[in-house]
Amino acid sequence: MPIAPGQPALIAVAVATLWSQPSAPRPEDRLALGAPSAIREWVARLTNDIRANGLKGRVRTQCLLGTRVEVERIADGWAEVSCPSQSAAGWVPLDQLAILTEADAEGVEYLVSATATAVRDEPGGDVAIPGVTFGTRLRVVGKGYRGWVPVALPGPRQPGWVPQRDLAPEPAADSGKPSTGMIAAGLDAVKLAQQLLEIPYLHGGVSAYGIDAAGLVWIVYRQLGIDVPRFGEDLMEAGDSVEFEDLHPGDLVFLEHGGDPRTPAIMAERSQTDLPEIIFSSPVYGKVVVESLKDAALAQVTACRRLPFPA
Repeated sequence: MPIAPGQPALIAVAVATLWSQPSAPRPEDRLALGAPSAIREWVARLTNDIRANGLKGRVRTQCLLGTRVEVERIADGWAEVSCPSQSAAGWVPLDQLAILTEADAEGVEYLVSATATAVRDEPGGDVAIPGVTFGTRLRVVGKGYRGWVPVALPGPRQPGWVPQRDLAPEPAADSGKPSTGMIAAGLDAVKLAQQLLEIPYLHGGVSAYGIDAAGLVWIVYRQLGIDVPRFGEDLMEAGDSVEFEDLHPGDLVFLEHGGDPRTPAIMAERSQTDLPEIIFSSPVYGKVVVESLKDAALAQVTACRRLPFPA
């Protein structure tokens, strides 16, 4: 049955880019449009300026493998979809979608904890879906075999296999784990953000191949079982306001950076001068960096927020 407007669907590639309109991609973007999508290669071929500025107005966000979307319109091999988990909408090639079925609710959800992995057709076999990235939710649908576990794939395909070491339980489902407390949970957020240091900045990106400032916060806290707004203007209203002097690891610091007063960063730790180090994806530096806030930069802090951690 073909995909039709008014239906739910699933993202069927490792990373699908949501474009503002079907005409938004340029010839150099063709690698992002295929099934499978070659996001790593696409990002690697873009200049820093295109990643930071050239995608503005063309790319809205990205969705990871298995994300549920709602199909709004179909035109010339493209589908306009809304993504409830990000409160976003955009256009994707039809080939990057699969029809949602009842079987797509089976299994136990896990999160990809490795920076990147691949889904294979059998344990140690050929790659079925390359480039599956940190933060992707996969549903384990059977018993493991020699360090590999079977995972459901979108659409009418046989389960694929991924290394068990590349997966971590969904935090909400890990009922046997005691609460770590606010400080320890904040340190967990810092460790996850550190895992993504040096990842290229990519406007609209949410993957380990390219990520923007709000995308870094979104994917890190997703990994901790915390849903936060995808975009900076809404992220500035999330959680509770906190004074700069009271910042803890894992808190959010919003900066005037690269012309955007809502650039979010994750507070890492206090340095020897008691000024915090922050981790953020910078369009100026072109990658995810850790940086100490100097005295002159403190005037550029526009807000500080503390997100609620699950008990």
